[in-house]
Parts: sequence; structure tokens; C-alpha cells
Amino acid sequence: MESTGGPYLNTAAVTSPVGIARLLQIMFGCTTFSLVAHQGGFSAAYGTFCMFVWTFCFAITVFIITCEFTHLHSCLSISWGNFTAAFAMLATLMSVTAAVIYPLYFVQLDCYPISCEVRDFRIAASVFAGLLFIAYAAEVFLTRAKPGQVTSYMATVSGLLKIVQAFVACIIFGALVNDSQYSKYVATQWCVAVYSFCFVATVVVVAFSVTGKTALPWFPFERSVVIYTFGAVLLYVSAAVIWPVFCFDSKYGSPRRPGPCAKGKCPWDSQLVIAIFTYVNLLLYIVDLAYSQRIRFVSHI
Repeated sequence: MESTGGPYLNTAAVTSPVGIARLLQIMFGCTTFSLVAHQGGFSAAYGTFCMFVWTFCFAITVFIITCEFTHLHSCLSISWGNFTAAFAMLATLMSVTAAVIYPLYFVQLDCYPISCEVRDFRIAASVFAGLLFIAYAAEVFLTRAKPGQVTSYMATVSGLLKIVQAFVACIIFGALVNDSQYSKYVATQWCVAVYSFCFVATVVVVAFSVTGKTALPWFPFERSVVIYTFGAVLLYVSAAVIWPVFCFDSKYGSPRRPGPCAKGKCPWDSQLVIAIFTYVNLLLYIVDLAYSQRIRFVSHI
């Protein structure tokens, strides 16, 4: 039979630096959740979150390598470069969070009340969780856009920042639902509306980029993203001013942590987390605005 195309299998998917990083991700991810499931153990919402992160990232990475090795990604109606870049950044953030949370809540130096074997498994799982984060960070480093290079939008600084902004917003939402008392004042409800609107708009930008819908002739997507980013900066400036005033000013809240507050169940703690990450996201949107004026969208890379 005469072949009319190139090779059916793409060996570069597993032999290139990015391919090797993905193989390491699979190995480290599989090792991590296997150690935890076999003997290390996990419990409560923190442990469940860590297991979800490791299994989710493992499954998507296997899917990416399989598609690239067999050229199946060419059959998908998405912008493959944007998809892989977005996932690599998201996996980096999720894996570093799990690499911090798991040892913080489950690792201890003493064998009591757990056995020494369980302790050793948990320490080993924590080590491989850290290696998993490094492997995903390496992929982000290898695939990031270089100056003057034509690449997918999600591989640029602006595109990567979109993932970070959405991730930080999720942290804010987690603190909001943890008895933050945001419904106490209309002003703090406005802040929640700011967080929600910017999160949804950022997710829409990422979705349009991943699906390759950024070059619609009837919609100036590139200009709209810049305008939205400028609007997000203004909205976050208002939240960065309003939230601390209505939570930590003595007229509306408490400038210091109340003494009777229980650890993990104190509204003041949640309000502090929200205030900190509000400023983090404000800084991210400002940097995003600066970089978004230098790039051009490419839909199908």
C-alpha cells in the first residue's frame, strides 16, 4: 500500500524536551497518587483535593501525549497549542497547591498516632508531588512564547496570566464561602460581583482561545480583550479599596483578629485571605494589561 502522508506516529511527542517533561509528569503523578492510595492515606476536603489534582493532571497528560504521538489532535476542532499551554499552566498551579497542602496536613515526623510506614509513604508522596510540580513548571518554561516568536496566545505572558488570574479567583471564592460574611454590607457584595464578573470574563477569553475562535471577522476579539483587561484593573482597584475598609476598619469590622475565633472557622481569617489575593489579582491584571498590548492573537497553532 502506498503511503500518501507522513509517519503515523510522532516520535517527537516523547523524545523532545517537552515530550520528556510530559513523560516525567506521568511517572511522577502516577507514583504520587499510588503512594497515597496504597498506604499514605488521605482524608477530609484537603486530601480529596490533592488526590483529584494528581489524578486529573495524570489523565489529561496521558490524553495529550496519546493525541500528539498518534496525530489524533489534528482531528480535534480546538487550538491544540492554546489547549496544551493553558493546561500546563493550570497543572502547574494545581500541582504546587497540592504539593504544599498534602505535607502541611498529612506529614509529620513522629510515628504516633500513625505508623512509621504510613509516615514514610506520606513523605515519599510529598517528594514526588514536588517533583510533579517541577515537571509541569518545566513544560511551561519550555513552551512559553519567546520574543518575536509566532506562537499560540495561551503560551504568551498575557495568556498564562489569564490562567493564574482564574486560579487566584477560585482561591478568593473558596475564602468567600468559608464564613467570610460578605453579605453583611452592600459594598462587600459589590466586591463579590467584581470577583465573579472578572472570573467569568477571563474564563471566556481562555475558552475562545482554546477553541480557536479568536479570529472572528465580525468581532474584534483582540481589542475586546485589552478593553476588558483595562476594565478588570479598574474593578479590582475598587475591590482593593472597598474590601479592606469594610472588613478591617473599626467602624465596620475588626482591625485585629478576634481572640475567641477558632482556627479554620474565623470570618476574619477568610476576609484577610480575600484581601491579600485581591491585591495579588490586581497586580496580575496590571501586568496583563501591559503585556496584552504587545501581542497578536493566532487562532490555530
